Amino acid sequence: MKELIEYIAKSIVNAPDDVRVTEEADDKSMVVVKLEVAADDKGRVIGRQGRVAEAMRTLLRVVATKEGVRVRLEIL
Repeated sequence: MKELIEYIAKSIVNAPDDVRVTEEADDKSMVVVKLEVAADDKGRVIGRQGRVAEAMRTLLRVVATKEGVRVRLEIL
């Protein structure tokens, strides 16, 4: 899941070297994926009215469902 978000984020930002993705397990069935980008690129990652962020969350949910876990994406 971490690799998927990293690939998508690096594809849309202007500074791909500043992209940091971490994955933490809250409990057995919840995974928190944290995405950090440069301040100038935060708008690109969120998108107009949050469409890009929502699309990334949807893709994460599909992958998480296949793995049998729940996932949450946090954009920092």
